[in-house]
Amino acid sequence: MSASHPYSRELKHREDQLALQYLPAVKAMSFRLKERLPSSIDYMDLCAIGTEELVKLARRYDEAQNDSFWGYAKTRVYGAMLDYLRSLDVVSRSSRKLIKEIDHAIEAYMADHDDEPSNRELASVLGIEEEKIHEARIASDIYTVMSLDDQLGTPEEGGMLERLEQEDLIDSIKKVLHGFDEREQIIIQLYYFEELTLKEISEIVNITESRISQIHKTVIRRIRDAVGGR
Repeated sequence: MSASHPYSRELKHREDQLALQYLPAVKAMSFRLKERLPSSIDYMDLCAIGTEELVKLARRYDEAQNDSFWGYAKTRVYGAMLDYLRSLDVVSRSSRKLIKEIDHAIEAYMADHDDEPSNRELASVLGIEEEKIHEARIASDIYTVMSLDDQLGTPEEGGMLERLEQEDLIDSIKKVLHGFDEREQIIIQLYYFEELTLKEISEIVNITESRISQIHKTVIRRIRDAVGGR
């Protein structure tokens, strides 16, 4: 039994060194995700969640099955951070209906004023307390970093994507995007595929971050309507 201790210690040392090696990558991922989230979300919380998952993965890693540790760990670390965001009280069932109502109200307001309404203006339009508007808008901003399945599904429906053929979903998305102008399509491309922040996209296309955010939410809503109508 005692002969195995040096090997166990060496194995644990290698695992910890592996985790330490990729800790800067986790910090960078946390920072990048934080930039896409409301100010109420703490970077250190994201980093702690990612680091904890990194250590777990390092201790389970099998070089014989995976050539690259970070290739194996990256999506799992990011997924752990998203799980943390899903667990927050602001991302609750009760807020989802209000989020949809707010998004519709913002879209209508911006069509008339070319500017985003304040929480007070939305509270007046919807007849809802300003604090509830504030909390729901935070939840809405959190949803924008979630997977498409999270954004299209609801707790009652489960994962909508699981019940659809991938080709059908892609066709629906293409049809919806076809209805937007070139600049709006570029925004979606930059946000989802290049993973740029709203600030970075704003500098590229020269429109406000709030307008970019609303375009994104409008696209998601129209995709959801198209998919849900099947």
